[in-house]
Amino acid sequence: MAKENRDWGYDRIVGALANLGYNVCDQTVGNVRHGLPPAPERKRTTTWSAFIRAHLALLAGTDFFTAEVLTLHGLVTYYVLFFIHLESRRVDIAGITVRPDELWMKQMARNVTMEGCGALRDCRYLLHDRDSNYTQSFRAIIASGRVRSAVRT
Repeated sequence: MAKENRDWGYDRIVGALANLGYNVCDQTVGNVRHGLPPAPERKRTTTWSAFIRAHLALLAGTDFFTAEVLTLHGLVTYYVLFFIHLESRRVDIAGITVRPDELWMKQMARNVTMEGCGALRDCRYLLHDRDSNYTQSFRAIIASGRVRSAVRT
């Protein structure tokens, strides 16, 4: 019960057990913690996996992959920016460029936060790494679309 309900203390767990027909004392619950910290500490220490499970419908991730293309001018590296909605696993290719500079990234941020049709239309959190392409201006435009940037290392 303590793992599934991070803010429940001993008394709340005792009450839930009483509803199920088990009469135990709160000290007994405190003695059987199995390595779990007390409720106040559990509330403050949410793990990434617990956060993702709780917010799966509101989460999207973004990253780049590259594609090497042989052209008349030689081998050219293209950068592909994509977004994935974690619950549905829907992938949206935001754009492809040979140089993902700040102006291009700002335009991609505007595109994906468009009201009603952007790739982040149903999301509230965007997971990304610390790549320098995710500039402050990119994150500001994402935030203006009511999507909070959550940087994962």
